[in-house]
Amino acid sequence: MNLKNKKVLIIGVASKRSIAAAIANIFSLNGADILLTYQNEKLKSRVEDIAAELDNKAITYPCDLASDTQITSLKDHIEEIWSNIDIIVHSAAFAPRELLAGDYVENITREGFKIAHDISSYSFVGLAKTFNEIMNENGSMLTLSYLGSEKVIKNYNVMGLAKASLEANVRYMSHSLGKKNIRVNAISAGPIKTLASAGISGFNEILKHVEEKSALKRNVTLEEIANTALFLASNSSSGITGQTIYVDCGFNISGV
Repeated sequence: MNLKNKKVLIIGVASKRSIAAAIANIFSLNGADILLTYQNEKLKSRVEDIAAELDNKAITYPCDLASDTQITSLKDHIEEIWSNIDIIVHSAAFAPRELLAGDYVENITREGFKIAHDISSYSFVGLAKTFNEIMNENGSMLTLSYLGSEKVIKNYNVMGLAKASLEANVRYMSHSLGKKNIRVNAISAGPIKTLASAGISGFNEILKHVEEKSALKRNVTLEEIANTALFLASNSSSGITGQTIYVDCGFNISGV
């Protein structure tokens, strides 16, 4: 699938083993021009190293999704260097670590609830709101979700609510942006060992359970998730919008 001359913004690269990094790699191999963001100075050099190793070297720029000012600065920078943009990949999620373990009701806090929804859900539509004016027709917006949005997953807690909000966001955004022929979709990925998943208590137990119960009797790979992202970003999926696509080796269909 050819992304030659497509201008792509990818948010959420945290390490070489992140889903966002795998997506950046496959997009680059298919000809895309890519900009990767980093949240803060601590992550800057790590993201710059990832950008330099891509087949089609990427550029980098700071952006903390908690700041509307930084999102606007990112848009202004992209408008200056590219004029417009075709694809946005949102692979950012966060909740306070102490909320991702133990009893959901006992541990939940108002501030933690706000933070989880702000970074994990609002930021996606916040990007759409800011970038809408420079987003090309036939564009694509893509985000990453998880089964915890609709099923109770041990220790996922408030992040499950945030992902449910994110998936609803996808549906409403697809209607708002559809008139410009911009498509909006989500990938509900199976569990993957990343920096983000490391914050979830008992994550190795989840991996083992999925391997035993999924239809394919294994866990999904980063490459499989990235290939689905490539499809959803390309013209090959031109009739698909407002959807959450499961890439989890069939675990989501499994019952008792």
